[in-house]
Amino acid sequence: MAVAFTFPGQGSQAVGMGKDLADAFPESRNIFEEVDEALGENLSKLIWEGPEERLTLTANAQPALMAVSLAAIRALESRGLSLRDKVAYVAGHSLGEYSALAAAGFVSVADAARLLRIRGNAMQAAVPAGEGAMAAIIGLEQADVDDACAEAAKGSVCQIANDNGGGQLVISGAGAAVELAARLCMEKGAKRALMLQVSAPFHSALMAPAAEVMREALAEVTKNAPFVPVVSNVSVTPSSDPDAIARRLVEQVTGRVRWRETVEWFGANGIATVYEVGAGKVLSGLARRINRDMATGAVGTPADVDAALAALA
Repeated sequence: MAVAFTFPGQGSQAVGMGKDLADAFPESRNIFEEVDEALGENLSKLIWEGPEERLTLTANAQPALMAVSLAAIRALESRGLSLRDKVAYVAGHSLGEYSALAAAGFVSVADAARLLRIRGNAMQAAVPAGEGAMAAIIGLEQADVDDACAEAAKGSVCQIANDNGGGQLVISGAGAAVELAARLCMEKGAKRALMLQVSAPFHSALMAPAAEVMREALAEVTKNAPFVPVVSNVSVTPSSDPDAIARRLVEQVTGRVRWRETVEWFGANGIATVYEVGAGKVLSGLARRINRDMATGAVGTPADVDAALAALA
C-alpha cells in the first residue's frame, strides 16, 4: 500500500527534540552539525537545552523543526530505507514543506536551514508587533468563516490562513479585523474561537513583503527536481519541477495552507498510510480526523525509526 511522508510545522517544537536521534545515529547528529554550520551558530544547543522562549521564536523554530525532521530521515536512510522506493509523495505543513523538499533533494539541508532563517526573520519583520493576529475557529463551515472574514475586513486584511481539517480553520490578518471575525464566527455557530499567541499574522496578505524576500532568496539557491513528488500547500498538486516549486513556496507565504485537502488528496490517490516525520504528532492527529481509514505513524525517536522500518520493509 502506498505511503506518504509529512513534515510538521511551527507549534510542534519542544526543547530536547531530536536529541535521542542524534545520540543514536551518527547520520542524525551530522544533520544538526550541518545546520549549525550553515547558520553560523549553535542552534543544536538551543534545540536540546532551551530556553523554550528562544526556541519558539519564529526565526529559530523554523530551521530547528526542519533539522529534527531531516535527522529522522537520515536515521531511516542509515538503516536502509530508500525514500525513492518506499514513499510515493511528501508534503509539509507550512515550514514543513521546506523539510519535505530537503528530504526529497530539492535543496540541500544547509540551504533549507538558511532559507528558513530568512523566512522566519522576514515573516516577523513584515508586520509591526501587535498589529496582526490569528485565531482558531472550531466547528464552523469554511463558507461561513470566509463570510465572517469578508464582513470583518472592511478594507483591511482578514482571511483563512490554515484549513487544518477536523473542523479547525485558522484565520489571520489585521488584529482588529481578526478579533471581529472571531466574534462573528461565534455568532454564526462556531463551537470555539480562540485568539492564538503568535508573533505575526502568518499566511495572510500582510506577509507580502516576506514573500518578496523569499522570491529573491529562492532565486539564489541551487534547486533540483525532487526524487519524490512534493504536494504543495497552496495548490494541493504534486510537482517535481524546480521552478514551479519555488513559485509555490513564494505563494505559500501569503496563501492558505490547505492541509485538509492535502490529506484528502492522499486518500484519493492511493495513499493508505501517512507518516509524520520529525517533532510531535500534530499532523498524525489531523490525518486521523480527516480520513478515519488512513493509517498513521510518527517517526521522531529511535524506537519510531525501528517501528517504521519494520512496517515499511
